[in-house]
Amino acid sequence: MSGHQKKTRPGGFTLIELLVVIAIIAILSALILPALANAKARGQAVSCLNNLRQLNLAWRLYADDANDTLPYNLGSAEIRQLAAVGIFQSWNNSVLSWELDTDNTNQVRVTQGGIGPYTSQAARIYRCPSDYAVSDQQVREGWSARVRSYSMNAMIGNAGEFSKYGVNTNNPHYRQFFKLTQIPEPSQIFVFIEEHPDSINDGYFINKFYDYYGHRWMDLPASWHQGVCNLTFADGHAEMHKWRCPSTQPPPRPDAAHLPLNVPINEPTDFDWLMARTSLNSQ
Repeated sequence: MSGHQKKTRPGGFTLIELLVVIAIIAILSALILPALANAKARGQAVSCLNNLRQLNLAWRLYADDANDTLPYNLGSAEIRQLAAVGIFQSWNNSVLSWELDTDNTNQVRVTQGGIGPYTSQAARIYRCPSDYAVSDQQVREGWSARVRSYSMNAMIGNAGEFSKYGVNTNNPHYRQFFKLTQIPEPSQIFVFIEEHPDSINDGYFINKFYDYYGHRWMDLPASWHQGVCNLTFADGHAEMHKWRCPSTQPPPRPDAAHLPLNVPINEPTDFDWLMARTSLNSQ
């Protein structure tokens, strides 16, 4: 027997090999995780769009049963006034805030009255799955989300005190559409929109065509989906629209929008696009 035995290499990794494996895993993670995050965000955007389609269908069904009359679309003061006497007339009857008001989490109230019966009282379709905006006060109370992410075009439906004389006092020279058949170009007038969480309150989405202060956002659209906002239109179609201006996309958190928000003179594109799909001149 030879006095020199061949040494065998012990099992396992050397330190260098282990470091190489760790580096490869880190590289793969850096490549894969953003793709997974983008896929998740895309899935949430599609789910949100489906929610809006269901709300739009309920809106149409309401009109079919009401001889073409569109659902009420009331402001916060009138919603609260009517709710105090047990009347739930608006398309939805929740008024959201950054405080601890029960409307923020009340799934019954958001579907009570209005188009609620046509949605089978399914509160989940009133909220975007990307919307987890809550205030610090609400976080301390254990809240993780509010119940609604969507609003209705203020020029659509009976706006109560705002439209009791047949025109909307916010936009008196533009048409208020009380009936579906009054909308001459339904593919060009939006009905539901994702609203920025710092703006959303009563579900009555209003901006003015003419303002003493110039172009400014009174209610601001959301940009949850990487700068994209979901909308539905009076003809029933839904679409994703990409905002182009940084001023339209403040972070989705409390007190981020500083409303009313002046539209920079060099960034009118988003405001003009949405107002062109809000109503038509009555002249």
